[in-house]
Amino acid sequence: MASKKVPRRRAGRTSKAAKPAKRTTARGSRPRRSTVAATPLEPVRGATRRDVGHVRLEVGPAGAARVKRVVYPPGFRWSVDMKPEVGTDLCMHGHVGFLASGAIRIEYPDGCALELVAPQVVAIEPGHDGAVIGDAPAVLIELDFEGATVERFGLPASHRHA
Repeated sequence: MASKKVPRRRAGRTSKAAKPAKRTTARGSRPRRSTVAATPLEPVRGATRRDVGHVRLEVGPAGAARVKRVVYPPGFRWSVDMKPEVGTDLCMHGHVGFLASGAIRIEYPDGCALELVAPQVVAIEPGHDGAVIGDAPAVLIELDFEGATVERFGLPASHRHA
């Protein structure tokens, strides 16, 4: 079988139309390069940070919603770490977002359990217990409407089987 020659492009040569425009600031100078965070657990700019029941919670406004980064440490279990803080037997908040790292196990009173491993999109109904699996923290990026999260995202008010 004969091979077909493909024309080579010389490195660094592009047509004028393909060159991206230089970005400038209002004064005409080039903008500074952004720096990359040294770790995915760096503090989130523009967010309010608080620690609750061994969980690091960073919350920032996003239109009518909030974006939250929740860092659950290894060994975390909602019924042990958060129940005393919140005062309910189960977590009654709905969670919608992206598990960016780590793994968690969600358990419902009917015996149903979910193991979620990053990277994964999550939608967790209210009325659950949860625990971090393994030796790494679990990092959940959540979209949240405070007390209206369940309604706004169309989650069931409590866990049920379809």
